[in-house]
Amino acid sequence: MSEKVRMPVVFFGHGSPMVAIEANEISRAWAEVARSIPRPRAILSISAHWETRATAVTAMARPQTIHDFGPSFPRALFEKQYPAPGSPELAARVAELLAPTPVVQDASEWGLDHGTWSVLAHAYPKADIPVAQLGMDVSLTPAQRVDIGRRLAPLRDEGVLILGTGNIVHNLRAMNWGAAQCPPFDWAARFNDEMRRAIVDAEPERAVNFAALGQDAQLAAPTPEHFWPFLYVLGARGPTDQARLFNDRIEHGSLGMMSFIFEDAATQARAA
Repeated sequence: MSEKVRMPVVFFGHGSPMVAIEANEISRAWAEVARSIPRPRAILSISAHWETRATAVTAMARPQTIHDFGPSFPRALFEKQYPAPGSPELAARVAELLAPTPVVQDASEWGLDHGTWSVLAHAYPKADIPVAQLGMDVSLTPAQRVDIGRRLAPLRDEGVLILGTGNIVHNLRAMNWGAAQCPPFDWAARFNDEMRRAIVDAEPERAVNFAALGQDAQLAAPTPEHFWPFLYVLGARGPTDQARLFNDRIEHGSLGMMSFIFEDAATQARAA
């Protein structure tokens, strides 16, 4: 009998939609991470780009590729498709794990937005792994988002990769559009450092209480939707998980690309 493998849980700082059609240091790291972990049976993605009025999960067999960005992007990006199958079975399992919290199983309205497919296009370019996407209830507190991640963690023992995709630091108005590699703003660096401690030191309360960082938090996450997926991933962390950081940098002064993976120590040792 083969030994049971616990899937990791991953957070990708996804940045611009353009990364979906670019080969660069960021996208190569996404592909490398996918190669370094066991192949998932299915993927549950928590994207910054699906805000809902209640917790929801896509439940269609063939989710559409949603091009949810402005018309200024090139035609090649709008033509990009990610035709991964969906998983009504995974959607039902998510609803079961989150009970008694009501979960809307969406079989027609949504699909895979660019927060999900821009990453998966590099991580799993064949689009042959079933993908479901979790909708983030806008009414939840940070602590409730961490708790949902905790309740979803059993999926890791069922071959499901839990994936968060957003940006820990995300202030588009403050970005220096002319220089991707310019030094980060002081407030962006401080906020990123504090959230790194939440990851490395296994202290999710630092992230739950992010608003206590005052102006640094207000500038780093002026709207919270790109920060929220980070909280779900922190909740899905296991007690023996080790953290591995990658793409740990801030681009354009205020766009944090820091990404990480939580891996069970025993699984990590077997892989090594």
